[in-house]
Amino acid sequence: MAQRQVLLIEDEPHIAEAIRFILTRAGWTVSVLEDGARAMARITGDPPDAIILDLMLPGRSGLEILADMRADAALRDLPVLMLSARGQGRDRDAATRAGATAFLAKPFANGDVLDQLEAITGGGAARREPA
Repeated sequence: MAQRQVLLIEDEPHIAEAIRFILTRAGWTVSVLEDGARAMARITGDPPDAIILDLMLPGRSGLEILADMRADAALRDLPVLMLSARGQGRDRDAATRAGATAFLAKPFANGDVLDQLEAITGGGAARREPA
């Protein structure tokens, strides 16, 4: 079985490293991108099995990236876990309207990220083969 791939788009290095660590231990291959400006090129170039996407990023917001993904037929169904330091209801609602598969407000337990990622990807599905 091929290893599962996740792209983590998070500009806070400590958060990114903590998430990368726990997901790697759980068998995920984690790529990290620190800004939103290069996100779509990276996503379309080699789509992962899932994306963990921060709401507020330099370059482009997570909501803008997510809107572009949902408008692209090839990326429309890619699972996205949205993270936000602002856990207010309006941020959660905006993420849901934009097409986020799941949402976590910061701060969160690292295990919550793994649990949500496993839930939105079907609990450990193998890497999708290109069509």
